[in-house]
Amino acid sequence: MSFDDYVAIQNLIHLYPDYADRGDIDAIGALFAHAEIHAPGFDPPFNAHGDPKAFADIYREWVRIDPETGTPRTRHVISNIMIDFEGPDRARAQSYVMVFQSTPTFPLRPIVGGTYRDRFAKVDGKWRFIERREDMELVGDLSQHLFKPMETSSEHR
Repeated sequence: MSFDDYVAIQNLIHLYPDYADRGDIDAIGALFAHAEIHAPGFDPPFNAHGDPKAFADIYREWVRIDPETGTPRTRHVISNIMIDFEGPDRARAQSYVMVFQSTPTFPLRPIVGGTYRDRFAKVDGKWRFIERREDMELVGDLSQHLFKPMETSSEHR
């Protein structure tokens, strides 16, 4: 794999927190349009089957967006990224995530932390997510972030 491939995958990993923290839900839908999502609350796993609107609609059902800012008032911090190539057009990655939130009535604090396990495929010369597994081991007060409760996940793959 080339350095450009590594950077392209790393950028994909960082696009999700950028879009999420800015409240760009349609961009999140496009980012995961070809991915199967394994996350607490998705049983069975969610698959948009190439339909960006499908995942964006699900995201809107889960995540609270502040009407004043148009954002969830969060900061997703991604770290400890490890990327392994499995051939010329396949890769896996693991990264840590910690999400912080602050609202007018909720002081700044970490609300959830865990591990993302992602798979990627190169399609028409461009890297894409094909799977995301969210293992949220540290769950705090999500009352200002989610409409639905999240339980901790103990799945390690």
